[in-house]
Amino acid sequence: MSIRSWVRPDLRHLPEPERDPRQRRLLWIEVGLVVFITLGIQGLFSVLTFAEAWLDPRPIAEQTVALNVTRSDSAIIDFARNALLVVRLLAWAGLAGFLLWRTGAARWLSAQVRLRRTDIVAGLILAGVIGLPGLGLYAIGRTLGITLEVVPSALQDSWWQVPMLVASAVANSAAEEIIVVVYLLIRLRQLGISPNAALAVSAFIRGSYHLYQGIGAFGGNIVMGIVFARYFQKIGRVWPLLVAHAVIDIVAFVGYSLVVTR
Repeated sequence: MSIRSWVRPDLRHLPEPERDPRQRRLLWIEVGLVVFITLGIQGLFSVLTFAEAWLDPRPIAEQTVALNVTRSDSAIIDFARNALLVVRLLAWAGLAGFLLWRTGAARWLSAQVRLRRTDIVAGLILAGVIGLPGLGLYAIGRTLGITLEVVPSALQDSWWQVPMLVASAVANSAAEEIIVVVYLLIRLRQLGISPNAALAVSAFIRGSYHLYQGIGAFGGNIVMGIVFARYFQKIGRVWPLLVAHAVIDIVAFVGYSLVVTR
């Protein structure tokens, strides 16, 4: 595969652009609503959280943000609240997938169901390509004082801690990759948006969703968004992205829980 094919990918494996003006208007409304009520509004909260950290008298480098936290002194309530967060993420992903299935992408989705061995291999390679440089960007951000200290897990020590962290990693992977890559890139193609413009929108949304962790995380996730979006546009497979994202998060969440806190 030539470099040019990655710079200007052939999108014939994705659903064709919508020609009906009425359907295009409806798709614009749908995209706006889906993105806003899911990761879009989370991105706005993330911006506010980072602004609050920036206004804090303490330097950014001395502040901490936890990704998976204890949400109640009651173990049962804590478990239930964290489980509901997982369910919400999966519901977001399910909504995006269902809307694609109903309007123009059923045939494409049916070809994506089976997980292939090559998907797993590609996902592990992507996890390495993104995960290791991501740690480097995090370290640079910490050194420059523009990234908060990220604590992957602050859950209470209980029997369900590790299963919940794995579930959280899988749910985050499903929500982000299905909404901000699969759903958004397919819809933007149906709306006639160029591949590079769609890639930029997808990557920016992913970055904004992580801004609460600091500038380093914002930049790192934009890079991840560019790589994942272009891979999807070029290859047309979603499983490698799901595998890669889940592996990155599982290593971070569970690894921190097992190594750092014990």
